[in-house]
Amino acid sequence: MKVARHTVLTLIGVLAFTALAYASGGEGGEAEGLPWANFGFRILNFVIFIFLLYKLAGPKAAAFFGGRRNQIKKDLEDLEIRKAEADKRLKDVENGIRNLEQEKAAILAEAKTQGEAIKDAIIEKAGKDAAAMRAQAVASAENEARAAFDRVRGEIADQVIEQATKVVREKLTAQDHERLVDEYLTKVVLN
Repeated sequence: MKVARHTVLTLIGVLAFTALAYASGGEGGEAEGLPWANFGFRILNFVIFIFLLYKLAGPKAAAFFGGRRNQIKKDLEDLEIRKAEADKRLKDVENGIRNLEQEKAAILAEAKTQGEAIKDAIIEKAGKDAAAMRAQAVASAENEARAAFDRVRGEIADQVIEQATKVVREKLTAQDHERLVDEYLTKVVLN
């Protein structure tokens, strides 16, 4: 129906422009008036041409333009869907940008908390290590003091023995020496 309406309107437009062109273009030697027979044949020729064109190429042209119309409609729907998706992604990105400052602050706060925890752990470990080193130093100093005390005691004992031996040698005579040896041997034999 639309095709027929368009065809009739096109035919009327062509006839109007043809008549206008024919009326305005007269040469000096021609007679006045329209040659209606020639004009009628031309119109009949044009109508036959349009009819044959419509019958032979009409279904294919209608299918082509109809398919093209459907394709354009489908493309427009796809574009609307893609536009909606792009708008959604744009809103997501904008929300992400808005949330970026909050996320940055949250990450910084978490990093600061972790840094404080690590700092506290390091300080606690250093305190434990220092206490252990202090205890080890005290134990080492006590051991060295005991060793030095024992060494000094040994040296004093050696000196006392040496001095006692010296005194005994000076005061002990050969008879006293024999008597002490005999007493000692008797004690050893009796026990």
